[in-house]
Amino acid sequence: MNTINIVAGGPPELIPDLTKYTDSDTTWVGVDKGTVTLLQAGLIPKEAFGDFDSITDKERGQIEKAAPGLHVYQAEKDQTDLDLALDWALKMNPQSIRMFGVTGGRADHFLGNIQLLYKGLKTNPDIRLIDRQNEIQMFGPGRYTLEARSDKRYISFIPFTEAADGLTLEGFKYPLNNCHITLGSTLCISNELIHSRGTFSFAKGILIMVRSAD
Repeated sequence: MNTINIVAGGPPELIPDLTKYTDSDTTWVGVDKGTVTLLQAGLIPKEAFGDFDSITDKERGQIEKAAPGLHVYQAEKDQTDLDLALDWALKMNPQSIRMFGVTGGRADHFLGNIQLLYKGLKTNPDIRLIDRQNEIQMFGPGRYTLEARSDKRYISFIPFTEAADGLTLEGFKYPLNNCHITLGSTLCISNELIHSRGTFSFAKGILIMVRSAD
């Protein structure tokens, strides 16, 4: 499987049209009430994870009929349902993982979901949190190329570690050269590409990148 798409139970108004993210190489995974969201979109999950304490008995019956792999957990556990689903996805070694329904709502869940991106740095899959307005990724040291996107014009970089060293931005409206960015800095908020593509690179630390629509 090349892409695994995971749908959690975040606010439905923040979830984009999921049918635009599916093809023959896509595997869908539901997390708790996000499994209902998948079924409502006409998409059948291969796996479903959760304690399913936020759905009705009717919805649970629909999930049990639809999902070939159903993983039910107690509500009291040491990992969130999304964390468990991501662990499964990483074991499948896909080229990319996209997570929907993971922003908005409770702030503790949202912040925890951003931190889950850190798991991907160990195995290097392309993991993204996606909602109607934003795409969020996490990067370790290296050099990366970005394509300009009319739907996600703004690009921001936020340190996840105490600092990011040697940050260089090329092809951006506000370029940087070998810059030291500390935790708490807003220097790299709301930049833009000025060409069809650009690059960013840094030597030390971890960066969160957010691509946003206005």
